[in-house]
Amino acid sequence: MLGVALGTPLLWIGKSLSLLGAAEEAIKRMLSTTGEQERHRAAQLDRKRRDEAVVELGLDKPFDGDWNGSAGRLLLQWYSHSSHHQRLVALAGNRILLAAPPKRVSVRRDALMQVVAEIPAGDAVLADPLPEFENDRLLLRFRDGSWLTLTTEEWRSELHTYLARQPQPGTSRATEA
Repeated sequence: MLGVALGTPLLWIGKSLSLLGAAEEAIKRMLSTTGEQERHRAAQLDRKRRDEAVVELGLDKPFDGDWNGSAGRLLLQWYSHSSHHQRLVALAGNRILLAAPPKRVSVRRDALMQVVAEIPAGDAVLADPLPEFENDRLLLRFRDGSWLTLTTEEWRSELHTYLARQPQPGTSRATEA
């Protein structure tokens, strides 16, 4: 009961600050120049198209849904090692490494990461499914057609940058020079 009595005023204060922030943004948009308004509208439209593309491609789902496919089996292996939600993906030569912290880790999680899966380059390909948008999604496609969606902590992670520099299938390296 005491928690409710103490928490209620904090909720009202939080709601008031949220409303003040929304009002400030609305006033900024009203007072902005025409160019700034156009950039804001373009950015909103871009976000809307990105979100529609994410749903259309199924990237809002963690994987293709087939537990018997390579992606499903990898997920089962991955989560049997550690139920912690954060994972690490690294590209090492011709392999894709997936690492996870041990179970019930709260501190020094990054230092205790252990490789839980090594995928040879011939078995899976890491791809940016929406290169035209700033996004936080990557797709790990397996040879059998199954796939995993990887969500990065950053909108343009180092993996996105690396994949953008790689030649697309069907193009020659001579066009890069």
